[in-house]
Amino acid sequence: MSSTKHMKRLIVILGPTAVGKTETAIQLAEEFNGEIVSADSRLFYRGMDIGTAKPSLTDRQRVPHHLIDVAEPNELWSLGVFKTAAKQAIAEIHARGRLPFLVGGTGQYITALVEDWSVPAQQPDSRLRNVLERWAKTIGNEAIHRKLAVLDTEAAQTIDPRNLRRTVRALEVILKTGKRFSQQRKKGESPYQVLKIGLKRPRPVLYQRIDQRIDQMLQAGLIEEVRHLLERGLQPDSPVFSTIGYREIVSYLQGEVSLEEAVRLIKKNTRQFVRRQANWFKENDPQIHWFEMNEKTTRDISALIRGWLKDD
Repeated sequence: MSSTKHMKRLIVILGPTAVGKTETAIQLAEEFNGEIVSADSRLFYRGMDIGTAKPSLTDRQRVPHHLIDVAEPNELWSLGVFKTAAKQAIAEIHARGRLPFLVGGTGQYITALVEDWSVPAQQPDSRLRNVLERWAKTIGNEAIHRKLAVLDTEAAQTIDPRNLRRTVRALEVILKTGKRFSQQRKKGESPYQVLKIGLKRPRPVLYQRIDQRIDQMLQAGLIEEVRHLLERGLQPDSPVFSTIGYREIVSYLQGEVSLEEAVRLIKKNTRQFVRRQANWFKENDPQIHWFEMNEKTTRDISALIRGWLKDD
């Protein structure tokens, strides 16, 4: 194994949604002459600001942010596209003599970059994909996700049952190659010297923060944001509307559920999402330095980073 001594450094700030990654990462990047690379797949898309809790323009003026607002909602940013763009952004940050912070809650994207995965090279099969999508419409998203779980339990555990696009892609690769989708993510050797920092809160506190955040999103105009996206021509079954918060409001605007029911579903589905995030960010992972969020957290993380930077 090659020494990490001369490898470029990368700090990863990870943790569940609503834990407080954004502000913590900004404070640390300010202190350590850093720039932030987003590893949150929901933040790529322009016009999807409120429902994704996207860092504000003020936040982005405090510290340079990358991979936010880089695509239109009708474009699809795959894992492979993200990995290429993130590596380029990190290289440019290093070239400026600054310290990159990879920040987010999308575990698959973080892991793929840090472990230098070889993303499955299977080319899309539009005919098979159409068949699978028609099948999903017949039996429902939950049912086709259960079919995936039978074929590949590991892949199913990391894919939201309501994210039809990812479920279909996993099934497509399995049926074309005869191999489990999860087996085809080949782990490479990390190109970086990595410090992984995990943020956590007690689950009841986290759930309370989630509920408060969702209420604030509604007050800030989430319904109007979704309505505007629909008015721009985005179809209700568009893949970006599989994002929690957007799909429930789409159902409300289409008269399928009441606003009260939509809000209840957003809160319920976000809690389920937090539990799936835990499949990627395990508290017994020896590579992650976990910190309980409190008034001393940023100071304690700063001390850890200072020691790590001195360790040449």
